[in-house]
Amino acid sequence: MKPLEYNEEQIVEVIDKIVNRTFEMDHTWDWPAGVAFYGVGAAYRATKNERYLTLLKEWIDEYIEYGLPPMSVNIVSMGHTLLTLYQDTGEEKYLELAKEKADYLINDAPRFAEGVLQHTVGGGVSVFPEQAWIDTLFMAGYFLIRMGDELDNDEYTNDGLRQFHGHEKYLQDKVTNLYYHGWDNLAGNNMSGIFWARGNAWAAYTMAAVLRKIDVQEPSFMEIHGSLRDQLSALIRLQSENGLWHTVLTDPSTYEETSGSAGIAAALVLNGANTPRSHKAVQMALDGLLKKVDERGTVLDVSTGTAVMNTVDGYINTSKKRIEGWGQGLALAFFSHVLTSKK
Repeated sequence: MKPLEYNEEQIVEVIDKIVNRTFEMDHTWDWPAGVAFYGVGAAYRATKNERYLTLLKEWIDEYIEYGLPPMSVNIVSMGHTLLTLYQDTGEEKYLELAKEKADYLINDAPRFAEGVLQHTVGGGVSVFPEQAWIDTLFMAGYFLIRMGDELDNDEYTNDGLRQFHGHEKYLQDKVTNLYYHGWDNLAGNNMSGIFWARGNAWAAYTMAAVLRKIDVQEPSFMEIHGSLRDQLSALIRLQSENGLWHTVLTDPSTYEETSGSAGIAAALVLNGANTPRSHKAVQMALDGLLKKVDERGTVLDVSTGTAVMNTVDGYINTSKKRIEGWGQGLALAFFSHVLTSKK
């Protein structure tokens, strides 16, 4: 495969700035930190900078002592960091807490239809009855598969795969192969029917990641592989000349959004970037995303937390002026995978 062209020292320096800026933020135990610290974990594994692991451990330990909030699908995303800490420190307390989160998903989290997890936010509040949001694939589906792989636990793995198959069924458009943001099972529709950049990043990145965790001889492998292959092919065609993706993917008049772009580009790297088109797309994204990190380490032009908006205007007018944990985390994941792709 043709290697990516980049300055390794520059990438390492950018990663360090983003990590430092991330820990200046006052995170709560919720999904923004879940994504941000997932990225820090990826940065640790790519750079072997022990300081990153120490920062994660100190933050997690302090919050455990402080007290944790009730469970929800989104809050379970903190399990990614707990699992990483267990894998890299060997401390059982992190694994035990990660298992509590996985068991909550298996036994208590609300579901609909064929066992698809209903989207829930802080405290497990059921304000989106029988709705599937694509975010759940990162927050819960991918986490369950990581846990199943670590513990050789088929119950975790199979339920994680159930989430991928269910979200593909309800959210992947059969014409464009892009993913919708959400599905309302009670109304039987995809609500506003928008192809949102960060939503497609959640789908693409997690599918690329889980394909590394499941056996090619399992039927689920080819189902997920096919979904990802067709989605990435569509996404490459929608990339802007700046190497990024528009927040409404199919509307080039909407702003280029950094977190979605980083997640999509990270998926392309994890998937191998093994064709001329995908290699070019990653190289363009790398050049474009480097320009979106300021001197302090803030990842710029990241849309704020976004519900399934009622109209396309809701996505167009969503603010992108603040630092966001998911922007920091997805950028770290991308730059880290660029480094490890060389190896």
